[in-house]
Amino acid sequence: MKENIHPDYHKVVFMDTNSGFKFLTGSTKTSNETIEWEDRVMYPLIKVEISSDTHPFYTGVQKFADRGGRTERFMKRYNFKSK
Repeated sequence: MKENIHPDYHKVVFMDTNSGFKFLTGSTKTSNETIEWEDRVMYPLIKVEISSDTHPFYTGVQKFADRGGRTERFMKRYNFKSK
């Protein structure tokens, strides 16, 4: 394997912003935010909107509020009335 061509791989904490679910894993991503994990070590914190804790495929139930489809959000944003 060639030296100095791969990104830095380190441990990070991913946090689901909808449920607060956190998990520690390895990643090449980094963040300015940090969090103290259960082992009392500070790790970079990466916030995600959806994880296996809130994704309907894994849970069988939708846990987060429905924001509406693209059309509904567009209509609401530009104050259009639906027919």
